Amino acid sequence: MSFYKGYRNLWGANHQSVDNSGITIWLDSSSGSGFKSVKPFRSGYFGASIKLQPGYTAGVITAFYLSNNEAHPGFHDEVDIEFLGTTFGKPYTLQTNVYIRGSGDGRIIGREMKFHLWFDPTRHFHHYAILWNPKEIIFLVDDVPIRRYPRKSAATFPLRPMWVYGSIWDASSWATEDGKYKADYRYQPFIGKFTNFKASGCTAYAPAWCRPVSASPFRSGGLSGQQYRAMQWVQSHFLVYDYCRDYKRDHSLTPECWR
Repeated sequence: MSFYKGYRNLWGANHQSVDNSGITIWLDSSSGSGFKSVKPFRSGYFGASIKLQPGYTAGVITAFYLSNNEAHPGFHDEVDIEFLGTTFGKPYTLQTNVYIRGSGDGRIIGREMKFHLWFDPTRHFHHYAILWNPKEIIFLVDDVPIRRYPRKSAATFPLRPMWVYGSIWDASSWATEDGKYKADYRYQPFIGKFTNFKASGCTAYAPAWCRPVSASPFRSGGLSGQQYRAMQWVQSHFLVYDYCRDYKRDHSLTPECWR
């Protein structure tokens, strides 16, 4: 879809430029920018082709994500694809994350899995997508599944309607090597380009018979054997952090890791 068919500016209107089908957003010392889908969804496939800025981008996050934080402030759900900026000569990190009902109580429980990519995301556009249905969340890069987050209980899975967002912003306190490297505005503006938007699924207003989408040829969901092997290949070669394997974490808060 074209940008205006599905999205509107959310903030930083003077830091974004819309062309026929896509949008360019940028961050400088005065502001970043963000956009939001017109409709909320209760399930669906949401994707965009994104091209990132090369060079020094430490502290800068370019994001494409689902959230209901405006509808449920302090108690929201979120599903993230975030590109964590980097320093010269080091690759971007793609961080996937899932939050369930809560970020305002001071105990943010993230479910991060981080990846390096098998290509340079600054040279060309690549397609990044989130598939979310009542059974699972699947993160995809160029149609390759990199992570599957199954619903193991209602307490560990987002089920309330969410909107689709994109943004670029300064997260110097944590984005690059846990905040070691900050945004350096000598290199501004930091630019993120989005195009080839896709959104299909059940809006929050769809009738009850609206069928959730599947990532595989099976209407019941899950991954095909080929997709599962592709995901194993990605996770064996490019996974750089898995919250379930972080011994410093309190896994009583993330029971899906051991159930």
